[in-house]
Amino acid sequence: MTQRTLDGSSAGGQYLRTALALSALRNEPVRLEGVRGDRPTPGLAHQHLAVLETIAEICDADVSGAELGAETIEFEPGLEDGDAEPGAADARLEGGAYAVDIGTAGSVTLLFDALLPLATILESPLSVTATGGTDVAWSPPLDYFRQVKLPLIRRFGVEATCEVDRRGFYPDGGGRATLRLAPSRLEPIDLCERGTLEGVRLYSTESASLADRDVAHRQAEGALERLDLGADSGVLERRETTAESPSPGSALVLRVDHGTGSAGFSALGERGKPAERVGEEAADAANRFLEGVAPVDRHMADQLLVFLAVAGGRVQVPAVTDHLVAGCDLLGEFGIDGGLERTAETAVVSVESPLDGVQ
Repeated sequence: MTQRTLDGSSAGGQYLRTALALSALRNEPVRLEGVRGDRPTPGLAHQHLAVLETIAEICDADVSGAELGAETIEFEPGLEDGDAEPGAADARLEGGAYAVDIGTAGSVTLLFDALLPLATILESPLSVTATGGTDVAWSPPLDYFRQVKLPLIRRFGVEATCEVDRRGFYPDGGGRATLRLAPSRLEPIDLCERGTLEGVRLYSTESASLADRDVAHRQAEGALERLDLGADSGVLERRETTAESPSPGSALVLRVDHGTGSAGFSALGERGKPAERVGEEAADAANRFLEGVAPVDRHMADQLLVFLAVAGGRVQVPAVTDHLVAGCDLLGEFGIDGGLERTAETAVVSVESPLDGVQ
């Protein structure tokens, strides 16, 4: 089968994760050059290497370049392909149970994010237990993944759950969580209208070492004092959690619910930052979102591209980010007919002709 060559020199880690997922879904080999080329330190970091090695193990793939700092990798999945022509996206994947140690505080949620699309080609359940950072910078906090993303994609057919054993904050990580996927069939994604605002759900977490300072409670109070929901909406759920962790740390996630979808906004605690300020940062982001009309947040927008590739559909996004543009270009590299239509306030991403044979 002909190897597809991709250029990641103007993209980041999301490009790598989506490229590997699409390669597995199409059962098609890829060569990715310029890995994370637009980052200050290009190439594979711990969490990206963990994604590559984990997907390779699950898909029985042949890989070259699987080492820290590598800027060129080759990935050839070894999935059963039935009677399909090469690249016809008729791959089928056996499940099983896997364990991954990312090392340091590499992101558990970004690893899980890369694995979610595999549910659409599973023949049997798959579980992956990962050790690393659950709430760390430059990645979705665990409660964003569990309370915002998973409920949203479950609405369109992805059967996925996430169980948490231990939180892991920067710099030691040491958190542990398990992603469970079942064979799934996606429906076309329709997220073009926001609908009526219903309210917010708040998830504030502190490590046990910070409990005597009431960090989780103070974060929540800071967020709620800053939020501007209007008279007809309120707090649907408020959860403050004290969690065991090898590192001191905290996180807050706000989920904004409306008629058609959900959006998430988060902030992490840092040394010297008042707990109230953590909540205020997340609330400020939520308030800016509420001024617009899109049904999903800007980070969710590019994460949904791979699901659009599988099932087709349309998503209105609040902003055209570099990640989104790179992701749309990547779909085109795989021959997926997609579009990005800009409007005065937002943009609409659409895929009319999704991958043949997936699901």
